[in-house]
Amino acid sequence: MEIAICSWRQYPYIVAMTSIPITRQEYPQQKQKQIRTAVRSAEAIITEADKSRLATLDDAEAFHTFLSDPDISAPIYTLPRPLTVDAIRDFIVDHLAQRERGEGLLFLNFDETGGIGGYIDIVIWPEWAAGELGGAVGKQRQGQRRGIEGARLGFDWLFDVLGLELICETAALNNIRTAKLLDHLGFNRKGEITSQRPDGTTRASLVWEVTRLEWDVYHGR
Repeated sequence: MEIAICSWRQYPYIVAMTSIPITRQEYPQQKQKQIRTAVRSAEAIITEADKSRLATLDDAEAFHTFLSDPDISAPIYTLPRPLTVDAIRDFIVDHLAQRERGEGLLFLNFDETGGIGGYIDIVIWPEWAAGELGGAVGKQRQGQRRGIEGARLGFDWLFDVLGLELICETAALNNIRTAKLLDHLGFNRKGEITSQRPDGTTRASLVWEVTRLEWDVYHGR
C-alpha cells in the first residue's frame, strides 16, 4: 500500500499544469522562517514502527533495491525514470538540497532486521504553510490498519513538528485505496488536476486538503 501515492511534486522532471495546493493563504515571513527552520532540523519522522531517519547517499543502493519491486514503485508518479541506482542517488541529493532550503524531506523507514520497509517523501510550501506527504510501504507492513495509522502519525507530525497549517494530497483517479484512506482521515476533496512530464505523458489526479483546525476537530485533538 502507498501512503499517498502519485504525489505531485516540484521536481524538474514534472511540470505543473494546475498547481497545488488549491488553497493558498500567504503567511508572514516569521511563520515561513519557523517552518523552514523546522524542516532543516528534522532528522526523523514518527511512524507506526518508530524507526525512521533521513535518507543519505549511502542508502542509494538499498533504496533502489526496495523500489525495484514494481508493485511498490510502478504506480508512483514522482520517482525518477528509468529507475537506476544513479537516478535514486540524484533523487536523494535533490531532497537533501530541498531540506537545506526548508522545502522538502526524504525519510526511510526500517524494519526489525534493519532493511528498508518504506519511505516518506515530503514537499513543503513555507509561503502557504502547506505541505504534501507521499511515499510507499513494503508488502510486509501492509494490512492490519498499519498504513492508516502510519499516515495519521505522519500528518500529525506535519502539523505538530513542522508547524504547517494545511496539508494537500493527490492520488490517481483509479487509486481507490488511497482515496478511501484520505476520506477516512477527514480530508476534503477539492477537485482534479493534471500533471505532465517532459516526455509528454500526463495523469489526472484527485486533490484532497485539510487544515490544521479541521484535522484537530475531526480527530479530537
